[in-house]
Amino acid sequence: MCAKMVLIFGASNILWTLFAASQAFKIEISPEDKILAQIGDSVSLTCSTDGCDSPSFSWRTQIDSPLSGKVRNEGNKSTLTMAPVTFDNEHSYLCTASCSSGQEEKGIEVELYSFPKDPEIHLSGPLEVGKPVRVKCSVPDVYPFDRLEIDLLKDNQLVKNQEFLEDSERKSLETKSLEVTFTPVIEDIGKNLVCRAKLHIDETDSVVTERETRKELHVHISPKNTVISVSPSTSLQEGDAVTMKCFSEGRPAPEIFWSKKLDNGNLQLLSGNSTLTLIAMRMEDSGVYVCEGVNLIGRNREEVELIVQEKLFTVDVSPGSRIAAQIGDSVVLTCSVKGCKSPSFSWRTQIDSPLSGKVRSEGTKSTLTLSPVSFENEHSYLCTVTCGHKKLEKGIQVELYSFPRDPEIELPDVLVVGNPVTVSCKVPDVYPFDRLEIELLKGKSIMKYKDFLGDLNRQSLETKSLEMTFIPTTKDFREVLVCKAKLNITELDFEPKQRLSSKILHINVAPKDANILVSPSSTLEEGSFVNLTCSSDGLPTPKIRWSKQLSNGALQLLSENSTFTLMSAKMEDSGIYVCEGINQVGISRKEIKLIIQVPLKDIQLTAFPSESVQEGDTVTISCTCRNVTETWIILKKKAETGDKTLKSIGGTYTIREAQLEDAGVYECESKNEVGSQLKSLKLDVKGRENTDYFSPELLVLYCASILMIPAIGMIIYFARQANMKGSYSLVEAQKSKV
Repeated sequence: MCAKMVLIFGASNILWTLFAASQAFKIEISPEDKILAQIGDSVSLTCSTDGCDSPSFSWRTQIDSPLSGKVRNEGNKSTLTMAPVTFDNEHSYLCTASCSSGQEEKGIEVELYSFPKDPEIHLSGPLEVGKPVRVKCSVPDVYPFDRLEIDLLKDNQLVKNQEFLEDSERKSLETKSLEVTFTPVIEDIGKNLVCRAKLHIDETDSVVTERETRKELHVHISPKNTVISVSPSTSLQEGDAVTMKCFSEGRPAPEIFWSKKLDNGNLQLLSGNSTLTLIAMRMEDSGVYVCEGVNLIGRNREEVELIVQEKLFTVDVSPGSRIAAQIGDSVVLTCSVKGCKSPSFSWRTQIDSPLSGKVRSEGTKSTLTLSPVSFENEHSYLCTVTCGHKKLEKGIQVELYSFPRDPEIELPDVLVVGNPVTVSCKVPDVYPFDRLEIELLKGKSIMKYKDFLGDLNRQSLETKSLEMTFIPTTKDFREVLVCKAKLNITELDFEPKQRLSSKILHINVAPKDANILVSPSSTLEEGSFVNLTCSSDGLPTPKIRWSKQLSNGALQLLSENSTFTLMSAKMEDSGIYVCEGINQVGISRKEIKLIIQVPLKDIQLTAFPSESVQEGDTVTISCTCRNVTETWIILKKKAETGDKTLKSIGGTYTIREAQLEDAGVYECESKNEVGSQLKSLKLDVKGRENTDYFSPELLVLYCASILMIPAIGMIIYFARQANMKGSYSLVEAQKSKV
């Protein structure tokens, strides 16, 4: 009993293990079992596994033919892609997946079809009531065509059905057709031909297996019942207008063509509209006019005869027989007719040159527009009017001129009093310039006049000018300069014949008479307040600029106001201040010296080498004031009889070979605009002791006396010799001695 239990338990374990293994490794394929693929599309078959981490895949066809696709494996999934699908892909495909626990295989069948386009309906020709026509319904590139069924319907009424079961199974794309012949009737107008194709390959409706095409029946009717209406009448006079309308029945609506029957029986085509309007009828316009209705199916005609009789008329032109036209403008010449309802017009020049204009004729009026007017339009224009078989002609003489703009006055930008200036007055684009006169006025006074009568009158636009030079004065300020131009063509009526331009003279005067006012003074004590005010005359009013002159001569800009103020002057503010009056034509300059002084102190009065010297020594007495540059120093020697002022240089006085009388009290007085100070010292000169010695002075006197005695003797000798001979030559005297 125990043995049986063990056996049963072991068998159950083995079965359970096999069941678990089968549940762990599975293979799936999509789409399942079967797929319909259209030839030319792209189809992907996917094989996937469950229960295996690293499966390996392989694909094959059931008959081991080439796959004709591309395999891609990724993880537990493998894809077979067929792009595009061809007949080589119509197989049963098997996917094999292998894993360590076993191998599984699953298949899918690929069935092909081709049904890419809607049917096509073709007619053998246009549809005409009562005439048979062949209809062909074609289904292109179909497969398998033995499953194809085609219905041809007129609206919802079946005309013909056809199946293609008898065709053999060929692997190819073919076009299948159904043909039928029917006779259109009027009732078919607006109905539709329907070609419906069905491909019986899928019962699940997962693919399109039915297509249809509709074509509206455009049934044609040949033209008939053509009718003509004439307004106002078939009997006309020269110059009249007539309107003829034609109507014809048919489907599609017939096109209308108007023709005139010639004498030889041929037709001269006139118009392709249903309405034919003839204006300015002439006698030769009499005749038979034919209206013909034409469509795709046929044609139908009707005739009418017009009779045109002779009539008298008059012609008038405006704006007159003679007109003045400015070059560049637009001019309209008008020719109008009375007594002729439908005249015809033509324009020409008297010398048959090109019109150089645009003609527009409407009713009893015709216009010739010259725009823009140019030299090519200087002609006599003739308007010819034809009414019936009669003609009348009238002319208009077009004479040109050009006077489009006011004169232009040209002046230098800056006018300075006293400087000659040339003014030019130009008249641009003038014609005829031999009729031009120019006047230049200042105020009401004529400065210069010029005409151009002697100039050769050419057919061209030219700029003529007048020039003159004058010297502006202050009286010319704000004076008005006027340039007046006249085009003297009295025989023509146009405006303006006179133009003028004006310009105000802005006269400039260079700055002058610069003037400086100093308050309170140009010499003042340090710490004081001082105002420097500058003014200058000129036009326009000069701009004032204050600068200080530096030691190197350059100017340091201080202010651009007329007044420059030092609130608390310092000693270093001393110097030369420059005022400049400036405008656009010049500059005026004036300088002032500003002296800033401080109270005197630290006066030094010294004697060099000492205040006590020996008789005959050289002594220098010097007086200085350290903190003041601009000061006056006076050296004096005090005496009971009165002070003696010494000639000092820069406060220095030198005594050479001092004598006893040079001893005494010396005083220095230093002063400026602020104040003065005194300083004194006492110089002591000591006499020398008497000793036996030759002084240098005595030695010089002794030597001079020794030399003078022989010299005097020689002079006496030469004088005597001269008295004896009457003359004496020092050169000859020397020769005789030699």
